[in-house]
Amino acid sequence: MSASKPQESGEVRIEPSLNKNEAEFIDGRRKSVLQSLKKLQIKCSQDEVPNIALLGSGGGQRAMVGLLGSLVQLQKTGLLDSILYLSGVSGSTWCMASVYQDPDWSTKLETVKNKIIKRLSGPEVSWKEAFAKLKKYYYGKDHFSLTDIWAVMVITSYVKEIDEHTLTEQWSQHSKDGKVPFPIYTVIDKKCKQRNIGDPWFEITPHEAGYSLTGAFVDASNFGSKFHKGSKKNQQDEFDMLYLQALCGSALADEVEIKKLLWQKIKDFFQHKETILKEMGKEPHERRLEALARESGTGSEEVFAAGFKPGTREVLLHPLSERRQQDPNAPATEECYQVLMNLVDMNLSVLTGKDPSAFDESIRTSLNDLSGGKIRVESLRISDKKAEKLNMKSYTMDVINNFRGRIGWPFELSGGQSHVEFPRLSAWTSIIKCMNHWTWGRNYNFLHDMTGEAVPSTLQETETRDYEDAGLLLNSPYFSVLRKERDIDLIISLDFSEGDPFMTVKEAAKMCKELNIPFPEVNIPSEDLQKPKDFYVFKGKNTPTVIHIPLFNMVNCGDKIEAKRKSYKTFQGPYSAEMITDLMEVAGKNITNNRGKLVEQIRAAVGQKGSRR
Repeated sequence: MSASKPQESGEVRIEPSLNKNEAEFIDGRRKSVLQSLKKLQIKCSQDEVPNIALLGSGGGQRAMVGLLGSLVQLQKTGLLDSILYLSGVSGSTWCMASVYQDPDWSTKLETVKNKIIKRLSGPEVSWKEAFAKLKKYYYGKDHFSLTDIWAVMVITSYVKEIDEHTLTEQWSQHSKDGKVPFPIYTVIDKKCKQRNIGDPWFEITPHEAGYSLTGAFVDASNFGSKFHKGSKKNQQDEFDMLYLQALCGSALADEVEIKKLLWQKIKDFFQHKETILKEMGKEPHERRLEALARESGTGSEEVFAAGFKPGTREVLLHPLSERRQQDPNAPATEECYQVLMNLVDMNLSVLTGKDPSAFDESIRTSLNDLSGGKIRVESLRISDKKAEKLNMKSYTMDVINNFRGRIGWPFELSGGQSHVEFPRLSAWTSIIKCMNHWTWGRNYNFLHDMTGEAVPSTLQETETRDYEDAGLLLNSPYFSVLRKERDIDLIISLDFSEGDPFMTVKEAAKMCKELNIPFPEVNIPSEDLQKPKDFYVFKGKNTPTVIHIPLFNMVNCGDKIEAKRKSYKTFQGPYSAEMITDLMEVAGKNITNNRGKLVEQIRAAVGQKGSRR
């Protein structure tokens, strides 16, 4: 029987307790865990059933495939049904998004696995499909950011699909009697991380989204909607699974490398000039005006009134080629398109250390011609490489602002004359703006202008918040399962990180100490730092037990650990079918080789829980 969709609430929930729907599901899942423990010959009562969380770290496609391989072996060894929570960061969430597509996936994991591998080994999403999705994101939401672009241009190249189901839709297909672990997706609040204030740890479950440690939540279906003083004021469509995977998984490399990748992706994406201009020209007039109203902050009634004025509406609707025939001085779409292409190339040149002067000259000449001599963009100063990158940011905004200003087609508003971007180029100019400001995961802040001491003031101040890959702060989702009310007894941490295989667990211990959150001490033998084993256990008094399993280790790789790491880098193209099969086998060995140890620690967790009662 499928779970009924929970009743939505337009109110913010400020309390640390579990969401009612999550608590009900967990009660059912714990009954399934009890039956699983009996099959493992572990005797315990319902009250002694340990709460076990499985964590998947970040690591791009390596984490996605590694987690899938681990889940398959957990199921084959009879251990999967003992897991209460499944939580992921970055690439591990890609795996979660895939397996949870199938209702009650843990009962048919072999079939689910084969379907996922077939998809990952197949063709990429077509450019036409990706472009159609980009338009939906651009026109369908109030806040368009690099996360939307990353979803369409990067995530699709790895997961090979556009999943438009929402998280709540996906979860509604699962049985409510606890056949699968409860999923928790994790991101961080960018501003909290940068300023080191407030609560950066943000979780997204099928029922709620919110700050894990603060205890401030909103219905998952309302995350992204506009709130004021704790009440919903304006509904936005619920994010889909493609966007969620982009929100969770964007830190595949350092910022410079990601910028290079994105500028190149943008360049490649917009090579389809004729198709883009044709398709963007088909967008309805009303949608263009709504987009303008959102960006300008002008009331929609005022914009629509202006748009439908005699003459003005005609200007907005006619293709630019027709307008240019009517007015020889009107700017040409194709010339403007080339300016934007040159601007992308210029940013790429600066990032890669190449001479951008030819693009600079072309842009300034074109803008001058297009504006009839009204625009003069200052030449980029390139004497100092570091200063050049800073100047490039200012230069880029000058060009974009001129597109939004003097080159745009004017129409009358009550406050005077304003300007419209070229409708066919508006998405592109917005993309370049997002790149320039490095805007990721921007959504309405559901805590905006709330009152009360329960919510840190820093979380109430701004109308929007930016969310990003949690791996930028901690590459494993410890804090989602360390919420006191989830009462976790045993954590099984699967580490798919590219670098130091112990960094996540060491950093988690350090952060927990600072926050007074119970966590065992973590001491790694010096000889293991370069030659990690495949199984570590950390225990403490009144703390959860933590099992740490590095992906590549001396047991499953021998002396070829470094070779494996180099073969499966985070920042590389999609894996071949052979690579996927090999990596799943490597990750699976970490489970099969340690089945006895895992059962032993589960049994110990039962004993500890019993002794505390």
